[in-house]
Amino acid sequence: MAFFLETLLGGLMAGMLYSLVALGFVLIFKASGVFNFAQGAMVLFAALAMARFAEWIPQWTGLDNKIAANLIAFALAAVVMFMVAWLIERLVLRHLVNQEGATLLMATLGITYFLEGLGQTLFGSNIYKIDIGMPKEPVFLLDSVFPGGILVSKEDMIAAAIAAALVATLSLFFQKTATGRALRAVADDHQAAQSIGIPLNRIWVVVWCVAGVVALVAGMIWGSKLGVQFSLTTVALRALPVVILGGLTSVPGAIIGGLIIGVGEKLSEVYLGPYVGGGIEIWFAYVLALGFLLVRPQGLFGEKIIDRV
Repeated sequence: MAFFLETLLGGLMAGMLYSLVALGFVLIFKASGVFNFAQGAMVLFAALAMARFAEWIPQWTGLDNKIAANLIAFALAAVVMFMVAWLIERLVLRHLVNQEGATLLMATLGITYFLEGLGQTLFGSNIYKIDIGMPKEPVFLLDSVFPGGILVSKEDMIAAAIAAALVATLSLFFQKTATGRALRAVADDHQAAQSIGIPLNRIWVVVWCVAGVVALVAGMIWGSKLGVQFSLTTVALRALPVVILGGLTSVPGAIIGGLIIGVGEKLSEVYLGPYVGGGIEIWFAYVLALGFLLVRPQGLFGEKIIDRV
């Protein structure tokens, strides 16, 4: 029982990190109705900015306090992501208002390659480290209940708590604020939202800025765990089954989908891996998402599309 709970907790914490990346996809899709292939590049770009600013600030200012340097680096990286979001809206999206979804999709592909090249030009292409002080050593929980306790990573616990707090904040933002309601209106119908006075361009800037902050937090956490390298863009691919499972338009769906994928990967690797030769954790999520598409294409919490003729 202790081993099962240990595996379950590991899956839940991994699932929260998947949800954090998937949230970026959901935010952009809710605002523009297009799947944002640039999300992985945004995570990489934000992580590179955070890592390099944390390295440069002590050199520029002589500051020895690592916590203060990290806070300044985070603030500067957030400003950079806001600037990126503003430039994307100003130079790309503003000229594609009311265009077909395929056109917007190709635009995000172009943004992906641009951000990857710009990140390499500005910040370099080496592997960088983000040290935000998260402990690496594991901890034993419930040792009074189970012999030996349950082994849990402190780093994963803190990362999952940060992800959960951000997801909860954004959920309240979309449900309780006027901007969140305007964003949902834009997602339903661009032209109808404009007809009632909702400024589409401003809404797109806001949502890309929020997605930039989400990418920064995700990049900071994944960079701390894996190091900041250009393969970090593939983290976004791990979130694809999450958004398929939860629904492209649902913030709660991104959370639930991430938890299901995280737990499913861990449990399948431990309990099914010995029977199929291992490596099931790599492809389990995609097989699950494929099977789910056959039954409920809109996802668990996605809106069912009804075409009237």
